Amino acid sequence: MKVLVAPDKFKGSLTAAEVASAVAAGLADGHPSVTVETLPVADGGDGTVDAAVAAGYERVRVPARGPTGAPLTASYAVRGDTAVVELAEASGLHRLPGAPAPLTATSAGTGDVIAAAVAAGCRRIVLGVGGSACTDGGAGLLTALGARLLDDAGRELPLGGAALARLSSLDLSGLSEVDIELASDVDNPLYGPSGAAFVYGPQKGASPADVEALDSALRHWASIAGPEFASRPGAGAAGGVGFAAMAVLGARMRPGISLLLDLLGFESALAGASLVITGEGSLDHQTLSGKAPAGVARAAAAAGIPCVAVSGRCKLSASELAGAGIAAAYALTDLEPDPARCMAEAGPLLRRLARRVGADHLGR
Repeated sequence: MKVLVAPDKFKGSLTAAEVASAVAAGLADGHPSVTVETLPVADGGDGTVDAAVAAGYERVRVPARGPTGAPLTASYAVRGDTAVVELAEASGLHRLPGAPAPLTATSAGTGDVIAAAVAAGCRRIVLGVGGSACTDGGAGLLTALGARLLDDAGRELPLGGAALARLSSLDLSGLSEVDIELASDVDNPLYGPSGAAFVYGPQKGASPADVEALDSALRHWASIAGPEFASRPGAGAAGGVGFAAMAVLGARMRPGISLLLDLLGFESALAGASLVITGEGSLDHQTLSGKAPAGVARAAAAAGIPCVAVSGRCKLSASELAGAGIAAAYALTDLEPDPARCMAEAGPLLRRLARRVGADHLGR
């Protein structure tokens, strides 16, 4: 019997690889004869590069700018001529040096990473767009690739979303050609009530006045860079990076987990499996909107293989889980009701939880 363990991270406590390792160890405790294959996964957000590296890609570290322009070291993953770039690596909230910078935070660092991958010979860029600190419409990313954003006096604009309100012209003569595929589970448009500023701006420290200013700036940016792309699903991903990538770079967007499963070789790993175990830190209604466990369960169901999930906590009903293709869910809170202890002792608790999964689904 073979079990495929394909979880996402438990955010704040375990990486996807650590989750997979703990589950595999727990299964081996009770069923040492079962073959366990691990394939850590991601949906385009934090942990995407780590998942690619765990699947055999090589990690490459490069200098880049952070959300406030401060220098840092970011990484991408490469195999052959394909690079996996995670926007959060350079432009994520966790990269802010201190307080949020909703009006001035930039995606330029992500452009730095893409430029480095292209310079190294990569011809296909898979860009996971999640966890961003910026709402700059992807303008910073474009400038890092050679675009120039000019005001009415011909001066280059400073970085950040608020400055887009002063944009007069967009010079693409120096722009590098890049083949980009966007991995995202976000379907928001660029601007408006369900756009990047209104929905995600407050999470990035934007006040109500900031949100209004950013939304207005994004509307103006779209009027110059490609108004027909502003309402496309996913244009509002990562503060508008989705818009810039599609409107200016000709990027294609795919659901993050579907694209990543293809890249990571999920179909090959699934061959011969009798059970799939997936999971993430919190199984909740966001899970049902294209997060990694739902994507893994859907792929397992298509192959006729049952799927169960492990998590830190589970807020979904049995019917909601079944609708997502998850036959059963096991949460750390089933073993330890204190959330703080669940976070602190996630590894050992998950190993215990996996023994229970094995007892229920692999026989005693």
